[in-house]
Amino acid sequence: MLRIVIDRKHCKGCGLCVAFCPKGALCMATSISPRGVNPAEVREEAACVGCLNCTVVCPDAAIEICELEAAD
Repeated sequence: MLRIVIDRKHCKGCGLCVAFCPKGALCMATSISPRGVNPAEVREEAACVGCLNCTVVCPDAAIEICELEAAD
């Protein structure tokens, strides 16, 4: 299982991660961040396939994909 972590303090709301996500796991938030923008947010974490496109295209390195260990 994967977890998408978006740092709202650093996201400038450019939307590149949303545009490059092949599975539509991300979207733009309707709320305003501390930077005064609509940041990216997770739409459907289960849709994430770990391609890392979002982390590569993010100009602010505000996205991290973490692999969670399976519970026994």
